[in-house]
Amino acid sequence: MKPDSTSGARILSRKNRVSILLILVLFLTGIQAPKSLAEKKLLITPAMLSAIPQDQRIVVDTRPAWKFLLGHIPGAVNLDDWWEFTHKSEGVKGLLKDDKTFITEKFAPLGFSPEKPIIIYGEPDDPWRTDGRFFWMFEYYGFQNVSLLDGGFASWKQAGKKIERGLQNPTPQAKSALNSINLNPDVAAYKTMINNVFSSNNFRIIDNRTRKEFDGATPYGSPKGGHIPNAIHIHWPEFFQADGTLKTQSALNSLLRQNEIRPNQEIIVYCTGGVRSGMAYFVFRYLGYKVRNYDGSWWDWSRSPFPVEIGQKRSKTNQKTLTGDKKLPLRSGVEHSG
Repeated sequence: MKPDSTSGARILSRKNRVSILLILVLFLTGIQAPKSLAEKKLLITPAMLSAIPQDQRIVVDTRPAWKFLLGHIPGAVNLDDWWEFTHKSEGVKGLLKDDKTFITEKFAPLGFSPEKPIIIYGEPDDPWRTDGRFFWMFEYYGFQNVSLLDGGFASWKQAGKKIERGLQNPTPQAKSALNSINLNPDVAAYKTMINNVFSSNNFRIIDNRTRKEFDGATPYGSPKGGHIPNAIHIHWPEFFQADGTLKTQSALNSLLRQNEIRPNQEIIVYCTGGVRSGMAYFVFRYLGYKVRNYDGSWWDWSRSPFPVEIGQKRSKTNQKTLTGDKKLPLRSGVEHSG
């Protein structure tokens, strides 16, 4: 039977009401549980973090345990020892553990899952910025929604947000299933790869240590001093403002242009053991670069047979060592101090 125009209008009206209701539900759900905010943002503010319900995110405090006791973001878990997630191989310390059983046993009881937002914070005055190291570590472990709190705990306090004190009392989480952990080796670099690309214009090697270390000092026990050939020196604090918040994208891009770094180049960052460069890794990720953190960094390179440069570069186009050679072979027994 052919429906009359009145029944058709009623059907259309019902469809419109259902559509409007669905849109309204989605809109309200988005307001009440802005989880997508954390999923889409690598860098978040205190206001953005406080808008995410506690049971829908994991907050990681990377500061020392005593600072955590004095005050921390409500529901945070304290991971203050990056060494816990490393191993030693062939004399090289600080290499990231990639044992899936270890990862599962460590994080599943805390409710971690590959999809759940993880927000990491530290302290702006941390000379190693271990929050950046943990950001890189979680991305290597295959966690998909990892963010940093801009300005760390200092910005949270400055914003007047609630603070908990005392022992760790994380937000109750159901034990998660981490059976599907997929390591992401594309975010890590290794010495053989670097040796093959450090002369390529398609890559930029960024040294994030102090200038003294770049020029040859070895304050952390490396057997030899210097830097990877053609590396560009950018000490990691140059990415930040005085209050510990990240510089604007415009200022960061200007810094990179001054160092002849182009968006179409693949970036490899390193420091002594891949900790300080973990923060540089975050910055380049934030700016949209394809970037890798050198696992092992100078602790690894300085024990390898690959070449080094020593001393300051005179210019970007005339990259020579103090001895006048572009590349210097590693020599046993060479030790710099300072």
